[in-house]
Amino acid sequence: MPAVDKLLLEEALQDSPQTRSLLSVFEEDAGTLTDYTNQLLQAMQRVYGAQNEMCLATQQLSKQLLAYEKQNFALGKGDEEVISTLHYFSKVVDELNVLHTGLAKQLADTMVLPIIQFREKDLTEVSTLKDLFGLASSEHDLSMAKYSRLPKKKDNEKLKTEVVKEVAAARRKQHLSSLQYYCALNALQYRKRVAMMQPMLGFAHGQINFFKKGAEMFSQSMDSFLSSVADMVQSIQVELEAEAEKMRASQQELLSLDESVYTPDFDVAAPQINRNLIQKAGYLNLRNKTGLVTTTWERLYFFTQGGNLMCQPRGAVAGGLIQDLDNCSVMAVDCEDRRYCFQITTPNGKSGIILQAESRKENEEWICAVNNISRQIYLTDNPEAVAIKLNQTALQAVTPITSFAKKQENSCPSQNLQSSQMENDKIVPKAAGIIPEAEQLIAPGTPIQFDIVLPATEFLDQNRGSRRANPFGETEDDTFPEAEDSLLQQMFIVRFLGSMAVKTDTTTEVIYEAMRQVLAARAIHNIFRMTESHLMVTSQTLRLIDPQTQVTRANFELTSVTQFAAHQENKRLVGFVVRMPESTGGESLSTYVFESNSEGEKICYAINLGKEIIEAQKAHHLVSEC
Repeated sequence: MPAVDKLLLEEALQDSPQTRSLLSVFEEDAGTLTDYTNQLLQAMQRVYGAQNEMCLATQQLSKQLLAYEKQNFALGKGDEEVISTLHYFSKVVDELNVLHTGLAKQLADTMVLPIIQFREKDLTEVSTLKDLFGLASSEHDLSMAKYSRLPKKKDNEKLKTEVVKEVAAARRKQHLSSLQYYCALNALQYRKRVAMMQPMLGFAHGQINFFKKGAEMFSQSMDSFLSSVADMVQSIQVELEAEAEKMRASQQELLSLDESVYTPDFDVAAPQINRNLIQKAGYLNLRNKTGLVTTTWERLYFFTQGGNLMCQPRGAVAGGLIQDLDNCSVMAVDCEDRRYCFQITTPNGKSGIILQAESRKENEEWICAVNNISRQIYLTDNPEAVAIKLNQTALQAVTPITSFAKKQENSCPSQNLQSSQMENDKIVPKAAGIIPEAEQLIAPGTPIQFDIVLPATEFLDQNRGSRRANPFGETEDDTFPEAEDSLLQQMFIVRFLGSMAVKTDTTTEVIYEAMRQVLAARAIHNIFRMTESHLMVTSQTLRLIDPQTQVTRANFELTSVTQFAAHQENKRLVGFVVRMPESTGGESLSTYVFESNSEGEKICYAINLGKEIIEAQKAHHLVSEC
């Protein structure tokens, strides 16, 4: 052991500058020791805190291992082996927690406590003695200054005696404090060595005892258990690597697909559309009305379930009912300058919901699926086969025609005219007692005209010869002079859906059958656009008027209208049968189907009122002639 530097006690009384200089070195050493001791204590307290935290952590870990069994995992099948293994590990962790608790207590007693005692006792004592020595030195200096100012006169002997006694007491006090201070500084040189080694000795003994007890705990049985767990983990790792390789291969295969998979509406020109769907799912934009004129669109996941349209927001556990699709109608609509919008209308004719698909293919497949579901095909034994058969039959029976001229060329005269020829002005709507078959009403394969709207100039040329059309689109006064003299004038906003030749006009069932075939043909052939017109009902004619140019697009004599009816379920659908003469001398029957903004019964009432006015005028004319 090397020698220890010491302060000489014999020199304390002299208090020479050399002694003071040596004392400053010891004081500097004590100050450095104090700083280091504080830092060392912080490090040891951190070790103890970590060990104490380890006790709490192992206790919590044991509880969490036992809690695995109580977790309600959605995919927890086959976890029995894992649960039993975790139970065993929980017991092991509990035993380790006991060891960690013992180690924490030993560290507190043998490592942290000694260094605290050294700081609080030895270093604090040196600091206190230093303060006392400084006070004693100050008092001695004051007394010596007072003594030095004594006068030479002998009449101050009493004062001199008092000052001398004061100097002696101050010098004795300084001597005593310096001796105590020097002794404490000398002892500190030994104590600091002990204070540095004793805590680390306790730390080492605590760790050794901990590891010894741990080695005793992990016996041969524990080794075999850990070996079996390691084998189980290894087998799971092998399965994971094999599955990861499969997933990497699948990922590469999926990423190697054509770019069209990611591109919406990539096949807009000729999409491959499945028209036989009886169920459909995917994301659509739902139109929500937020005010009188403001709307928002929300992207949601929609799917069909039976006869219902369901909606499931992202993050929701299950979907909710949006619309009952039984007997609903669906058609494409123009909405807020957005593409691929379609509307589902309830059976009572009220506007339902408006949805937007992301592509033409999705739009048409949704329309076909909703149309198939609305027929309640899903209730049959083999709904897919029924959907295929119905769509094939519709494709064979319906051939769309988009110009009025083509219809005139292809349509043939009705082969089953009424046996008794009646005057047109005496024909009124009649109801059939027995509902005939569809083939008795409309011949199979009858073409359908979807466009009754002719350009304004074309219609005027047909009616006026070579006269030039009014560039402002206004109808001249002499075109339909009967409008001014008509006793009845009612205007309705309608959209033309289609027309087709029929075989009979003796029953309103022919109108209902024509409505069904026109709507089915529009859905099958993706003809969804409809032109809005004004239907003017007078006591003489039915006129279709362009709402922008006020040019009459079509004109039907009221006496040629033999049947008219509104749809029994969708009240906005209305149709009428017109008997027209042909160049061959015979007559043809055609049914025209419209969708109205108001109830179709109002249009039927206006037509019936017009026909009654015609009958009354004829009766009055006959009476006048007589």
